[in-house]
Amino acid sequence: MKNIFKTLMVLCLPLILLTACRNDADRDWASPEASFTLHNTVPGVSVLYPSMDNNPYILTWEPSTGASTYSVVVSATEDFAKKSVLGTSDKTTLRTTIGELNTAMLQVGVKPYSLQTVYIRVETGSAVSNAIAFSVTPYPSAVPVITKPTAGESVVLDAASPLATATVVTWTDYAYGVNVSYNVEIAKKGSTDFVSTGTVTDLKELAWTNFALNNAVIGLNLPVGVASEVDVRVTASTTSTGGTITKTSEVVTFKVTPFQPAFVDFYIVGGGSAVGWNASAAQKLNRNNEISEIYTYLESNGSFRFLGQQDWSPINYSLNAPGMNEGYKYFNTWSANLEPDGSENMKFTGNSGMYKITIDQNSRDIKVTPSSVPTLPTNVYLVGSIQGWNAGAAIPMTQVGDGVYEHVIAIGDDAAFKFLGQQDWSGQEWGNMHSAGTSGYLGPNGDNGDIKFNGGGNMYKITANIKLGTYTVTPQ
Repeated sequence: MKNIFKTLMVLCLPLILLTACRNDADRDWASPEASFTLHNTVPGVSVLYPSMDNNPYILTWEPSTGASTYSVVVSATEDFAKKSVLGTSDKTTLRTTIGELNTAMLQVGVKPYSLQTVYIRVETGSAVSNAIAFSVTPYPSAVPVITKPTAGESVVLDAASPLATATVVTWTDYAYGVNVSYNVEIAKKGSTDFVSTGTVTDLKELAWTNFALNNAVIGLNLPVGVASEVDVRVTASTTSTGGTITKTSEVVTFKVTPFQPAFVDFYIVGGGSAVGWNASAAQKLNRNNEISEIYTYLESNGSFRFLGQQDWSPINYSLNAPGMNEGYKYFNTWSANLEPDGSENMKFTGNSGMYKITIDQNSRDIKVTPSSVPTLPTNVYLVGSIQGWNAGAAIPMTQVGDGVYEHVIAIGDDAAFKFLGQQDWSGQEWGNMHSAGTSGYLGPNGDNGDIKFNGGGNMYKITANIKLGTYTVTPQ
């Protein structure tokens, strides 16, 4: 029996030694063993908010033999390969705040708005405590950092290529655990009146075209053809259960040389339009920078084109299509209800009625879309401050042409009025296109404001040309 036992011991000993060697090999000898105790103190909540910034966070531990100072460190990994110092103490207690804990977690790569495990331990010399671990969701505390344009960089905008990229704004920021919206703004150097040049979501760059940046810079009233200093900043906005947090970068000052926009006017003419083939009566569209538009009548299968003046020469605009006169080719894209018609014109293929024509000079696109009031009215009434804004007593206007109505009345200062297709507010309505003003262009239901006028109490003839899409106020 003794011999059998000796034999078993000889056979098992190598296995025991091999297992022990494997255990030693698996042990992380780079991480020192804990030699003193950190008490398990966690923040008490799993989601942190900026409102908790000044809330106290207190850690305590047992003393380490011979230690005079302690460092409390934070890591996103159990081996503390990357760590941030939360604080130091010459006692066995560290009094800090949730805000400082939040910052330390971000410094080691813990993502904002993302629930992750965080590790904390105490170090003194080569001695370390045990690590405590907890799962927590931090919030962003730092701001984006703009990397382009760089300070002093000069950008010269190209009028010949309005849709080409002038420069790309880039920045660095956290990798968030939720969607983040970035708003890129500019202002005159030193000004606080910033204007937005665009927003992106979950990206860290925004391309500025020559037109977009030029339009924004001119809006700051900076001179064309001159290099002016401009401040740019980026604001990050994130929303979570605790509300919306915004973080704005430091400004970067760079130089921009804008150009004078060379936008042109368009005059509609043709048998399919409200003016017919009368170049001297061609109707100019309402232009705001690159956009020209009008609400006007179009005839089904009627032909028309645009002039650059109220004359047949020198400028004509039509579709950039095969067979069109080379000098007339302009629109690169157009809505499906338009098609080339011969060598000069375009044809409207929709139903006869009122439509909105929109021209984008940057993209050279033309769209024809139905008006919210698609038919011409049977009657038109005048309503406004000049009669007490009483739609039930709206003043009937006299029809003097196809879709043309007029009325003579005394108009005081600060007057406002609109046109109705009936004596109530429930049906057809026209006012100044888009918003209150005196543009001379009509907008239908949903796209108008009051027509404003200072008449001084004098007599005026108000004319509403619904078919053409215009109005006038002329002294009598």
